[in-house]
Amino acid sequence: MAERITIQDIADELGLSRNTVSKAINNTGLLAETTRQKVLKKAVEMGYKQFSYVNISHFEKPEEAFQPGTDKMEIALFTSNFIGNSHFASTMLDKFQRELSVLGYSFTMHRLQEHEITNRLMPASFNKERTAGIICIEMFDRAYCSMLCAQNTPLLFVDAPVSGLEPPLKADLLIMDNQSNIQCFVREMVQRKKKKIGFIGDITHCQSFFERFLGYRNAMYLSGLSCPEEFCITGNAPGDRKFESSAYQEYLTEQFRKLNTLPDVFICANDFIAIDTLQVFKKLGISVPKDVCLCGFDDSPESRVMLPTLTTIHIHSQIMGFSAVHLLMSRIKEPALNFRTIHTETSLIYRESTED
Repeated sequence: MAERITIQDIADELGLSRNTVSKAINNTGLLAETTRQKVLKKAVEMGYKQFSYVNISHFEKPEEAFQPGTDKMEIALFTSNFIGNSHFASTMLDKFQRELSVLGYSFTMHRLQEHEITNRLMPASFNKERTAGIICIEMFDRAYCSMLCAQNTPLLFVDAPVSGLEPPLKADLLIMDNQSNIQCFVREMVQRKKKKIGFIGDITHCQSFFERFLGYRNAMYLSGLSCPEEFCITGNAPGDRKFESSAYQEYLTEQFRKLNTLPDVFICANDFIAIDTLQVFKKLGISVPKDVCLCGFDDSPESRVMLPTLTTIHIHSQIMGFSAVHLLMSRIKEPALNFRTIHTETSLIYRESTED
């Protein structure tokens, strides 16, 4: 078996740095287009497989590509919420759909209604006879997800309900790395003498929120610091399952008014929680970053235009879309594979909300 080609192999062949080759292959950072194309061409020639944004057809022979069956030519998306341009999954789904079209699959979208989730019903528009696989995004009702797992249809969750003490779902899971960069962020804040650090976000909302909270707690423990309960605002407004902004801001206002003192830093479970937090702070006369620093997660478009701009953690949506295709196609091809959980890379971005 031929040795697996690495980024370092390509860098050595071209006389470039590993970082330059990584930028070209992962479509990140500033790079001359001629350099990018040179790297991609060499990567294809050498048989490199781990592209984040080049179409599968650019480097797979037709006989090696996954081919759909003649009777099941559709991949179905299930979601419980509207996925707008601000959602990380918007870019991911664009990549996912383009890769599917290369492989000959069509793509259908099904937004589930509340009564369908409550009664564990498949959407009326769904046709199982034509469906080769299902991808679920923003599907966090455990009972409904368990029902989907019992359908005997290849299934992929992008994020998932909180596992907690429950048995894992019998499906593949694709999720971003929720812990590494939160731990790096905590370490940096501690080095800046900001040792009172809190967390904001409903940790029962989804697996990614729960993992981000674990990343925060692990980092505090490894830094020899405690996690004061008053600085961990991990619930939600009663009855608010969808983070309605006005209700959540009222909840946050109530929680902040209970505090005798503020921490140095709040880590928020995502950017929209950070934006709600900032709005409440403004009403309470609390200044960011003068009185308290804020960090979000997702690197949403809003995080770059809000004032102050938000320190956050970037999700590489292109590689998530690429990985989603490979996970689901391999499940279609080999249904008996052990279930897999894949974490994709994230990147920490410092901005004004942490005095950067």
